[in-house]
Amino acid sequence: MSVVKINVLTVPQEQRETLEKRFASRAHAVESSDGFEWFELLRPVEGTDNYLVYTRWRDEASFQAWMEGPMKAAHQGGDASGGERPKPAASGSTVWSLEVVQQAAPKGA
Repeated sequence: MSVVKINVLTVPQEQRETLEKRFASRAHAVESSDGFEWFELLRPVEGTDNYLVYTRWRDEASFQAWMEGPMKAAHQGGDASGGERPKPAASGSTVWSLEVVQQAAPKGA
């Protein structure tokens, strides 16, 4: 079964727009990766500064290949104009790793 990775990003209120714009600018960077199944950026509504970045992968090897290739390249170096690397929008990050053991879809889907 699939594996799920949830990156818990602590994002101060004043950095939320910056984080969301950065994700939007890289919206399609992961979609063609081998083994990629799903992505969601979840914005906190109340009681926390934690965004959740949900990704689902065919297997752990697919996730690791993406981490060492496209993801690593996207987070290194400067911006597209060759300038300095921008300051992170998140002040903290933790990755949760889970295996899908049960799942359900709406009837008729």
